Amino acid sequence: MRIYGNRKLKTLSGQNTRPTSARVREALFNIWQDRVIDCRWLDLCSGNGVMGAEALCRGAKKAIAIELNAKACQIIKQNWQQVSNQDQVFQVIKGDVNIKLQPLQPQQFDLIYLDPPYAIDVYTSVLEKISRFALLAPDGAIAVEHNPRYWRAKDVDGLQIYKQKTYGNTTLTFYGHL
Repeated sequence: MRIYGNRKLKTLSGQNTRPTSARVREALFNIWQDRVIDCRWLDLCSGNGVMGAEALCRGAKKAIAIELNAKACQIIKQNWQQVSNQDQVFQVIKGDVNIKLQPLQPQQFDLIYLDPPYAIDVYTSVLEKISRFALLAPDGAIAVEHNPRYWRAKDVDGLQIYKQKTYGNTTLTFYGHL
């Protein structure tokens, strides 16, 4: 798998993770292009960390990943070490996203990317926790990658949908503060 700057990343073998397609990744970074430099990036259900790696390549100053799979966490660390520079900070947290969000307080993030396995119903609970724990910066944005067959996006307490884009069977739903 290759990202911005033609950098090659490691991926997990097997079907344990579903990397974000190049088309969706390019679309997201085109939408957020003016927001990535010097941002604080939170990558939830990170898989191989391709989205955070892309953010680091494009100038994010900080990236944190939360991923349940231990092997995936090792690959994320390797990938992010490869693409980051000494001015960037990154951290990889192994664990359940619903449990690992609260300890991130009082940090806030400018851009948050949520991409759980499509059929696992954690979308609403994670968005509610992001809002409750005030993890999204006042002018921040959240992008949720999902398949509408498995989850229908809706506003949650404190967060409002402001845009949706569909690419094949993948939809990106964007949230901001009310």
